[in-house]
Amino acid sequence: MLPSPPPISPARLHKLVTSQQDPLLALELVTVTSPTTTPHPSTLHSVLLRLARRRDHLPHALALLRRLPSPPSPRLLLPLLLAVLRLRRPPQLFLSTFNSLFVSGPSPLPLHPQVLLRLLGVLSSTASHFPSALHLLRLVSSRLPLPAPLVLAAHNLLIDAAARSGHVAVSLSLFHRLRSLHVSPDADTYRILTQSLCRKAQVRTAATLLDEMLHRGIPADPLAYTTVLNALCRKKQLREAYRLLCLMRGRGVSPDIVHYNTVILGMCREGRPLDACKVFGDMAEIGCTPNAATYATLVNGLCVSGLYEKAEAYLVDMVGKGLVPHFSVFHSVIKGCCAVGKVEEAAQVMSWMLDLGVIPHVESWSSVIRSVCTDEDCIETVLLQLVTGRRHGSSTISSNTLK
Repeated sequence: MLPSPPPISPARLHKLVTSQQDPLLALELVTVTSPTTTPHPSTLHSVLLRLARRRDHLPHALALLRRLPSPPSPRLLLPLLLAVLRLRRPPQLFLSTFNSLFVSGPSPLPLHPQVLLRLLGVLSSTASHFPSALHLLRLVSSRLPLPAPLVLAAHNLLIDAAARSGHVAVSLSLFHRLRSLHVSPDADTYRILTQSLCRKAQVRTAATLLDEMLHRGIPADPLAYTTVLNALCRKKQLREAYRLLCLMRGRGVSPDIVHYNTVILGMCREGRPLDACKVFGDMAEIGCTPNAATYATLVNGLCVSGLYEKAEAYLVDMVGKGLVPHFSVFHSVIKGCCAVGKVEEAAQVMSWMLDLGVIPHVESWSSVIRSVCTDEDCIETVLLQLVTGRRHGSSTISSNTLK
């Protein structure tokens, strides 16, 4: 019987082990000194990670892992499994390693949520590894007693990954699989699905999911409604968009400024600014205050349709509420007034704009000057108003607009 080697300190052993180029020799040092020296955990971790970087050394790594005095922490397991995944081999090696450690091996290790979610995230980030992510999820959700929140978080992660890759069918399959596992989807699940369905122009299915979410008593996700409303407007289904906006109130979901602005913008884009004005009126009924974007969209939409007087009225209302329009909003009204021969009104808007400290665009000046030059009767009046009558102009615009 060979005598035991003389004891050495854990620090000395760590230095000897980490200085070895060959991981098998480092493992042999740990094994030979084990009767007299208890290695520091960092020493064992170093050997484990070095062994896991080579396929032929992997069995030694797994054997050493099971000899650890206490269950390995996520800080060790995660780098080890990622090292196995990075081996230039098919993912089956990684899956078999995972299975032997956590599922079917002798004395399976506890699976930490951080480890599972990180591994699924890494696998699902690569198209070639995504099938392995699905396999891993099926394995752990069917063979391990995972808590429902972890099952939901893992499924949401892959539902989102599949949706971002354009595989909506896979996302829906994972969504339905949650039910078979008796795990209820949450607001994030529905939001991810509605966004991916809208990107694929499957707006009707997305709207159905919103109904299902409410019937299940899940708190409404405003972003999911915004996504569906925007998709309906882009598909020119404005009646359906307005209907959904009204249904939200009946479902106990208060539409916010983003929801209203989405529908108003959609209607103005399709040349229906008067319908947009009706939506604007609905906002006041529920106490939703319009912002600068609301007014700007409405004024520009009315000007495009030639409804300049109505656009002026909204411009006056906007400034009266303390909202200073962007110069482009003023420009739309000025250009429109000039187009229909209302040169004095255009000049009044221009002087009002200057009085508010908003610098006109060069095209605004050009529109007024061109109109003045073609109407000799009002040259003197308009020029005097622009040069000296800013205050007077700003006070008369309201009375002219409301006539």
